[in-house]
Amino acid sequence: MAILKIARMGHPALMGIAEPIADPTQPAVHRLVSDMVETMLDAPGIGLAAPQVHVPARVVVYRVPADRDDGDAGVPLTALINPEIEPLTDEMAEGIEGCLSLPGMAGRVPRFTKIRCRAVGLDGEPFEFVAEGYHARVVQHECDHLDGILYPMRMTDLTSFGFADEMSKGMEESGGPGDNDGEATDG
Repeated sequence: MAILKIARMGHPALMGIAEPIADPTQPAVHRLVSDMVETMLDAPGIGLAAPQVHVPARVVVYRVPADRDDGDAGVPLTALINPEIEPLTDEMAEGIEGCLSLPGMAGRVPRFTKIRCRAVGLDGEPFEFVAEGYHARVVQHECDHLDGILYPMRMTDLTSFGFADEMSKGMEESGGPGDNDGEATDG
């Protein structure tokens, strides 16, 4: 396993449409996923998409710690190959997001509150799941990377975009919500 270099906003690796994986059971795909997991945990982050590590492939890894999962048990480390998202509601919620490709930055991003995700596992078998709340936010954020979309492109009000530590200070001074409203993603 290896820690990979993470592309930052502005790098061409983050701007394209990632290619589907033909055979998720190939050793090269398993090696990529292992390296992505090690990189994500080292960063540290919640999720990571292959384009963020300069690989134009439709691969995402993520986890949702229990303390960020709306009171649920969290989501264990998950790899999604060729994921597809389907919104299950028109309801959207704003939450503060960060990203390993925009280190130190954060912004308020609207996301669907409930989605269905269809993907293929490393065993080559298709699977699907429904995600709500923070879990849905993380999956949408990471899958956006596969289509060359960074979270600032989803923001509707750029006045809520800035350096995370400065935004946190402003919220504390105004008596507003803390650093991340329990919503930040970093993937």
